[in-house]
Amino acid sequence: MLGLVPLLIIPFILYNLGLTGLFGAGTGDPWASEIVSVSMMSGGVWTMTLGDLLIVVALVLLFIEMIKSTRTSNASVVDHLLSTFVFVAFLVEFLLVQGAAHSVFFTLMVIALFDVLAGFSVSLRSAGRDVTFGR
Repeated sequence: MLGLVPLLIIPFILYNLGLTGLFGAGTGDPWASEIVSVSMMSGGVWTMTLGDLLIVVALVLLFIEMIKSTRTSNASVVDHLLSTFVFVAFLVEFLLVQGAAHSVFFTLMVIALFDVLAGFSVSLRSAGRDVTFGR
């Protein structure tokens, strides 16, 4: 049953928790807060922010969702429907909530859109290979 839950709901919830001030109670942008900074051999400095980390987590979850979409069962249809609802929630929040007008949230919304589009595409492709004709 837990396999039916679209995993991209996790970044959606985490972003909204960040809007409430859970990840940084300061008045600034919580997604711009630096997590790690590494000096590179080239002399440059690579910095990862909380927003970058959230996007990386969403990409890992997107990969898992792609693996889940290769299942050919009735449960995959429900999973795709729920993933569509997650994307719609991202879209509605992006359009209506002032705190969601952020590049991190937009990137998460695009990842959710790719989940919906790629999930349906992979499922249709997998289902086409499961059909057998003949005697």
